Amino acid sequence: MNELKLARLMLAIVVFGLLVSAITIWPAVPELKLAVRIAWGDGEPTGTLHKFVLQAIDGLESVGARYPFMLYAHDWLAFAHIVLAILFAGAMRDPVRNIWVVQCGLIMCALVPVLAGICIPCRGLPLCWFWIDCAFAPAAAVPLWIALRAIRRVEASSPAN
Repeated sequence: MNELKLARLMLAIVVFGLLVSAITIWPAVPELKLAVRIAWGDGEPTGTLHKFVLQAIDGLESVGARYPFMLYAHDWLAFAHIVLAILFAGAMRDPVRNIWVVQCGLIMCALVPVLAGICIPCRGLPLCWFWIDCAFAPAAAVPLWIALRAIRRVEASSPAN
């Protein structure tokens, strides 16, 4: 596979992941309930993570029932994922010229653990949630790193260099 095709494929993987993340923000409660049934069944809560997810479901349902406008933050979170997907999709058109988008994406991935490390304790989330949040960084960073290396090889082989 040539380097530009590889870079575009890796960027497409990131775009797909961002769009899936965006779409799955809206049905959070049914998704969390399904995850609980799959992971723990319908029994009594076991462990910190199980209890936290049940509490999150209860919180989302309570807020949705009493203060639905508070869930507007979820709409903006989904929108942010869509905007980032558009940014990376735009970079697919000309990866060499838009290498800065890939570099910016890698910087964002590096900042995920920083934000999680600060905000998780401040918001009272269980510390195991840190690893769940941080799993998304390498999921995007690996294809971005592959794309960056492919773009650099294209740059190095171009007659202008």
